[in-house]
Amino acid sequence: MTAIDPTAHLTAEQIEELGRELDAIRDEVIASRGEKDAAYIRKVIGAQRKLELASRAVLLFSLFPPAWVIGTAGLSVAKIMDNMEIGHNILHGQWDWMRDPKIHSTTWEWDHVSPADQWKHSHNELHHTYTNVIGKDNDLGYGIMRVDEDQKWHPFHLGQPLWNFINACFFEYGIAAYDLELGKNLHKRRRNNPEFRARAKAVGRKIRKQVLKDYVVHPLLSGPSFLPTLAATFTANLVRNIWSHSVIMCGHFPEGVQVFERRSIKGETRGQWYLRQMMGSANISGSKAMHFMTGNLSHQIEHHLFPDLPSNRYAEVAVKVRALFEKYELEYVTGPLPKQVFSAWRKVVRLSLPNKKPKAPVIVPEREKELVAA
Repeated sequence: MTAIDPTAHLTAEQIEELGRELDAIRDEVIASRGEKDAAYIRKVIGAQRKLELASRAVLLFSLFPPAWVIGTAGLSVAKIMDNMEIGHNILHGQWDWMRDPKIHSTTWEWDHVSPADQWKHSHNELHHTYTNVIGKDNDLGYGIMRVDEDQKWHPFHLGQPLWNFINACFFEYGIAAYDLELGKNLHKRRRNNPEFRARAKAVGRKIRKQVLKDYVVHPLLSGPSFLPTLAATFTANLVRNIWSHSVIMCGHFPEGVQVFERRSIKGETRGQWYLRQMMGSANISGSKAMHFMTGNLSHQIEHHLFPDLPSNRYAEVAVKVRALFEKYELEYVTGPLPKQVFSAWRKVVRLSLPNKKPKAPVIVPEREKELVAA
């Protein structure tokens, strides 16, 4: 929450007009979805599967350093593609309009320890509904960080740069943990809740499946290259986790992105919801390759406005959305990846410290006032 509301100059009528203009952009894309879009996602899925298969084949010979480097790099990229441009976006329902049961949000499962159905609830239903609302959006600080100066500071927050780094390294497990809302469910009374126990067991099964695939079956298939393949898979998961964490953190945590109190969304209209998405998100500028590797979440503002539009259309949508920012005199927070990462981490460090106490006002005695005036 900033002391100065960057949207204060907008009237209620302007906010609702903004909402109607954004609705029109969404309707235009929906009406134009077609075979070109369907061919795009099928091509991406095919390329990802071929890359993963080829990389794992190369890792069969990972005892030799060149094979290890090539296989690890390829597997890292394949895992990023699976999670970002494919899994994340399919689970958002971006491709449900194709009515292809193999590429549908209700049937897709991804290379991730968090079960798809639990992720969809915490991400699609909660995060995208309550974007950047403190106490409602678990993606905001992941439940382990202080995200605003108005939040009460505790000594625990001194460690949040470290907690954030550890979370980045094991990000898929962090996501599974807050999908389960472990923070509030570990109390004995809630821990015994049948619903929570069922969800925890589902996560356990998914973790076992992922560990068996990545750290047992494929290394064993490598024979004498068992240990190098094991190390390569761990490295690929580490790269994927740090990359996805960085992209997501850059979407909601850089300086200039707004956070909101619970009371601010009471009675929220469609236009106000749109406005909150605009002010609570940030973009990453860069090349087409960079946008692709982020799953087009480099267009985070557009994604939060239209989470169910095909990701390959966000670049064209961004031009129209940015024009609306300019029209309504709003700040479009964007920048290259290094700048956004630095901004987000600087904020993490700043908020790990207690707020600086404002300087006490200087009280000037009446006699000195008279001398100054003279």
